[in-house]
Amino acid sequence: MDDTYPGDFAGTPELQWAPTPDDPTPSPGEVVWAWVPYEEDHSQGKDRPVLLIGTDGEWLLGLQLTSSDHDLDAEQEARAGRRWIDIGSGAWDSKGRRSEARINRVLRVDPAAVRRDGAVLDEQVFTAVTDAVRAVAEGRSYDDDPV
Repeated sequence: MDDTYPGDFAGTPELQWAPTPDDPTPSPGEVVWAWVPYEEDHSQGKDRPVLLIGTDGEWLLGLQLTSSDHDLDAEQEARAGRRWIDIGSGAWDSKGRRSEARINRVLRVDPAAVRRDGAVLDEQVFTAVTDAVRAVAEGRSYDDDPV
C-alpha cells in the first residue's frame, strides 16, 4: 500500500465487530498499536492504541485511544470539536489505565503498519462505541460512559 496517508474517513463507516485474534491480520473489534497522524499535519503523528471499527477498501478504520480523562475538560474538548467515549481498561495499556476513544475522527490505518496487537474489546463496549460514532456522524447525542 502507498505510504501516503489519504486523510481521515468522512461519513458514517460500516461498523462491525469481527475480531480474529489468531489471524495475523488485524480486524475490527481489536485494539492495536499504529501510527496516528496529527489532524493538523498528516506528515507528523505518533504511535498510539487504536480501536479498529471497520474497513474502507484496503484500509482499516479506527479510533484513536487515550488514557487522558477528557471528562475533566469536556467543555474545552467540545469547543475544540473533539468527542470522546469511555471504554474502560484493557491489555493495550500496560499500566491498566482506563481509556477513552475519540469518536468523531475516523482514522485510516494501513494493516501492514500495525505495530502490535493489544486486545479484543468487549462486544458490548464495542457496540456502545459504534453507536456513539453513528450518533455523532448524524448529529445526535450519545452516552459518553457506557462502561
